[in-house]
Amino acid sequence: MKKIFLLICWFAVATSSLAQKDSAFRFIQEIPFAVSSFSVDNIGALYLITPENQLKKYNEQGDSVGVFNEVTRYGKLSYVDAENPWKTILFYQNFSTIVLLDKYLNIVTSINLRKQNIFRVHAVTSSYDSNIWLFDEQDNKLKKIDDNGNLLSETVDFRLLFDSVPDPVKIIDRDGFVYLYDPQKGIYIFDYYGSFKSKLTFLNWTDMEVFGKNIYGFDKENIYKYTPPLPDVVAYKLPPQLQNNTAIKINSHRIYVLKDEQLRVFSFQ
Repeated sequence: MKKIFLLICWFAVATSSLAQKDSAFRFIQEIPFAVSSFSVDNIGALYLITPENQLKKYNEQGDSVGVFNEVTRYGKLSYVDAENPWKTILFYQNFSTIVLLDKYLNIVTSINLRKQNIFRVHAVTSSYDSNIWLFDEQDNKLKKIDDNGNLLSETVDFRLLFDSVPDPVKIIDRDGFVYLYDPQKGIYIFDYYGSFKSKLTFLNWTDMEVFGKNIYGFDKENIYKYTPPLPDVVAYKLPPQLQNNTAIKINSHRIYVLKDEQLRVFSFQ
């Protein structure tokens, strides 16, 4: 199978200005074609959107395992959610549509949320039981739906819980908890039964992720690591060449940084 990861040799690590000895980042590889946006699942597979609106999937070894050429079939793609390696979510916010792909990027089904009386959604993700979490901004509820759009569960109206209702831009399902992130208000944590557990006031992150006991946040210059219940957040300064990036993502052992349509991969201490 075709290999895309061409820059893996230790010579590149030794000579790259991004891999100083005192840095928390060690350069591994660069994707050798232009990338507009991307996602990564929890086993290290990459999902790459090209400027030509192709969705390409590569496993952690660099093998091409699927291509999806109908990215714009349902309008402008908002983002790809790859939390479930066996069910990729394509979310089209402007059309209130979710498209589900199998692990080979074949269409499984599509969900028109408007037919389920859900009209305003910014964030969706896969749930631990292979269903879908979303935040319904009209009802102010976190909801779980199945692949046909049927409602499985929902929280109480957030207006009954909070003085100011969050507007989450990201949802994460991890190890028994659901995390909703609003950059202006913080992280809201719920259990799988919809009960509110706690709030963390980490603001102005461009993205976040949760692995094990660690919560990671990102902005244009730093990566932040928080391990509850410690009181402090540890900040890691990005190398200057990677600041003011388009996107950063993390899995359990790698950092992915997109800047100027170039996607670079690093190990992270």
